[in-house]
Amino acid sequence: MMEEQKVTIKSKYANRLDGGYPLLLKEAIVNIHELKEEGTVLKLVDEKGRFLGKGYYGIQNKGYGWVLTRKDEPVDFSFFERKIKSAIQARQSFFDDPNTNAFRLVNGEGDGIGGVTIDYFNGYLLINWYSEGIFRFKEPILEALKNSLEFKGIYEKKRFDQKGQYIDDDDFVLGERAQFPIVVQENGVHFAIYLNDGAMVGVFLDQREVRKSIRDQFAAGKTVLNTFSYTGAFSVFAALGGAPKTTSVDLANRSHSKTIEQFSLNEIDYEAHEIRVMDVFNYFKYAVRKNIKFDMVILDPPSFARSKKHRFSVAKGYKDLLKEAIAITEDDGIIVASTNYAGFNMKKFKSFVEKAFKEMNGTYKIIQEHSLPDDFKTIPEFPEGDYLKVLFIKKIKG
Repeated sequence: MMEEQKVTIKSKYANRLDGGYPLLLKEAIVNIHELKEEGTVLKLVDEKGRFLGKGYYGIQNKGYGWVLTRKDEPVDFSFFERKIKSAIQARQSFFDDPNTNAFRLVNGEGDGIGGVTIDYFNGYLLINWYSEGIFRFKEPILEALKNSLEFKGIYEKKRFDQKGQYIDDDDFVLGERAQFPIVVQENGVHFAIYLNDGAMVGVFLDQREVRKSIRDQFAAGKTVLNTFSYTGAFSVFAALGGAPKTTSVDLANRSHSKTIEQFSLNEIDYEAHEIRVMDVFNYFKYAVRKNIKFDMVILDPPSFARSKKHRFSVAKGYKDLLKEAIAITEDDGIIVASTNYAGFNMKKFKSFVEKAFKEMNGTYKIIQEHSLPDDFKTIPEFPEGDYLKVLFIKKIKG
């Protein structure tokens, strides 16, 4: 393990760290020019020399590193083993669930190790490293996993190149290589998972409870539009919940074959459903032109998206996206509005809904809310970590 380096935290930020805030911000560090090598263990003190905790130096889009402990203890294999064993113990109910074998095992700062997540896929683990700093602790983290859990193999994604993009190289780490796809279960539904094929693997685990609600409470007898559909996971759950027809729309070419694969895995006749490779914004215009309306519209856009004709950001464009959805939702229909953008809270998100319906001269009722599921552990001291916001909105007949 590297030598520790003393880092002084400005007084106005020291109180936040004292209160449990785990992120080291660039502007909080007095002697930032002394930081040289990512992965260095930092001994954090305030401007009076009072000990605040220990962390590490690692640059990612959020900050310059993370606080790991408030104790004056070594950051070594034993430290990571304790954290990982504690995280595994907190997910015991997922290990015991016969209908689900895909979930988050370690959720960064929520489990006390900011900058890394570990997901479990039917015996295989996927580690996401978000900075070179945390990647320097790869060996003790791997050893801690080997000591704490039985698994078949481990894959990794490095998400820390200069532009914050995924680094595409061989993702296999140790154990046995998987035969892809890995077929996993979520609440009895099957998904095809690829841990060796780019940055995304086939399903977003944080939407588990939302998918279950769609299947169990809302889909029966409904026509469903799934926008920004990726591999069609919402559509699969809607079909299994009794939706006679789903329409999945995504700009990515491979979304078509990936969605067919997920339907087929669950023995759903994909030809009874519509899969369109096109710009979602163009589809909205098409639906208005053809007077096509849906009983349920699902909106789960990326935080930022770009096509030939459109640039979209959740922060600036979600209200207008909602207006497009309202226009093609049947009276008494449901809009499932979702975002994983951490830059605003649920209150702000609800204000977009209010403005969108007001501008469309419509009325609505929020009938269900979701945030992150239990395996995506968060801490109240870091509200930005609780990023998922989902609203089930009923469009009231005018």
